[in-house]
Amino acid sequence: MRASLLLIALVGFAAVLTTVSATVLFHEDFKSIDKWISSAHRDDYGAIGHSAGKFYADAEKDKGLQLTQDARFYAVSAKLPTPITNDKKEFVVSFSVKHEQGLKCGGGYIKLLPTLDPKDFHGDSKYWLMFGPDRCGYDNNKVHIILNHDGTNHQWKKKVAFPDDKLTHVYTLRISSDDSYELYVDEELKEKGSLQDDWPIVQPKEISDATDKKPEDWVDEPTMADPEDKKPEDWDSEPQTIPDAEAKKPEDWDDAEDGEWEAPMIPNPKSKGPWHPKQIPNPAYKGPWEARMIPNPDYKPIPDLYKIPEALEYVGIDVWQVESGSIFNNIIIGDDVKEVLEIVKGTYGASKKAESDAFEAFKKAEDAAAKAEEANTATEVTIDNGDTKDAEEEGDL
Repeated sequence: MRASLLLIALVGFAAVLTTVSATVLFHEDFKSIDKWISSAHRDDYGAIGHSAGKFYADAEKDKGLQLTQDARFYAVSAKLPTPITNDKKEFVVSFSVKHEQGLKCGGGYIKLLPTLDPKDFHGDSKYWLMFGPDRCGYDNNKVHIILNHDGTNHQWKKKVAFPDDKLTHVYTLRISSDDSYELYVDEELKEKGSLQDDWPIVQPKEISDATDKKPEDWVDEPTMADPEDKKPEDWDSEPQTIPDAEAKKPEDWDDAEDGEWEAPMIPNPKSKGPWHPKQIPNPAYKGPWEARMIPNPDYKPIPDLYKIPEALEYVGIDVWQVESGSIFNNIIIGDDVKEVLEIVKGTYGASKKAESDAFEAFKKAEDAAAKAEEANTATEVTIDNGDTKDAEEEGDL
C-alpha cells in the first residue's frame, strides 16, 4: 500500500514538474497597442493602428498592430515583462501576420533585442534574432531567420517561401539546447537542421580540394548529335530568302542614278532553314564535375550556439513596406514548442476557416461594388453623350 502511494506521489510530482517546466514567457494578443512605442530615431516613420483589417473571423479577437501608411519605414517595440534567457532550455518564438493588402514589397518579420532605448530603435539597433517573412518582387519571397553572433548578423543558408495570399499565417521557430532548430509555418513543420551547419557562423566541416583537377576526358555535355541522323536530300533545294514577287519598282526610280532596281528579299516559306542533326542522350556524359571534398583544417565547432548571449528585453517590428496594411498578432515566446503550438491551434487554428470564409465574402462584395461602379460610369458617359447630341441639334454647339 505504501509503495502504491509512493508511486502515485512520484507520478503526480513528475506531472507538476512537467507543467512547471513548460512556460509561456510572453504572449502579446494585442488587446491594445498601448505598450508599443514608436521610435523617434527619424521623423518619417509610418503610423501604426489597432485593427482587425477589412475581413476577419472575430472583430475583437483578430485586432492586431497594423502598419497603416504606404512607402514607409516602421520602428516600434515593446518591453518584455522579464528578461529572457535560455540556458539549457528550449527557446520558441511564434507570431502571426496578415498581409491583407497583397504585399509585393516589404517586410513582415519581428526582432528580439537586448537592452534598448525604444525611442531610438532603428534598423541598425543590435538584435539577437530577426524572424519572419520578407519579399520584394516575385523572386525574393522568403522567411528570414537571421542570428547575431559576436556582433555579426548571419543569414540562414536555406530558403523557405511564405504563403502568397492575403490571409493570416503563423511563423514558429524552435531552437533547442542541442543546437538543432525547427521552422513551422501554420503549425506545419517546414524545415529543420543544425545551427552549426545552416548558418555561416561555423566553418564547414569539409571544403573542396583546390588541388583537384577535372580529368581531360571528363564529358560535360548531356546530349550529342545523333551520328545516324542524315540530312534529307531535298533539304537545301530552297533558298532561305527570295525576292518579294509583289514588290514594284517605285515610279521615280532612275536606273541611271539609282542603279538597277532589285526587289527586296523576304523569307522563303518553302525553306526549311539550316539543318541540324537531332540530339540524343550522350552515353559518355558523367554529369557536372565537382572537386572532391576534404576535411577543413579550419573547422572548429562553436559550442552552445543556441544560447542567447545577452538577455532579451524587447520585441520589435522594424520593416519597410511599399504597400501598407500588414497586421501582426499573437506574438508568443516560450520554452516548449508543444505548448506554443497548442496556443497557435487555439488562436490561428480556431479562426482560419472563419477568416477564409470572411475573405471570400469580402471579395464578392468588392467585385459587386466594382461592377456597380462600372455600370454607373457607363451610364454617366451615355447621359453626357445624349446631352451633347441634344445641344448640337438645338444649335447651342
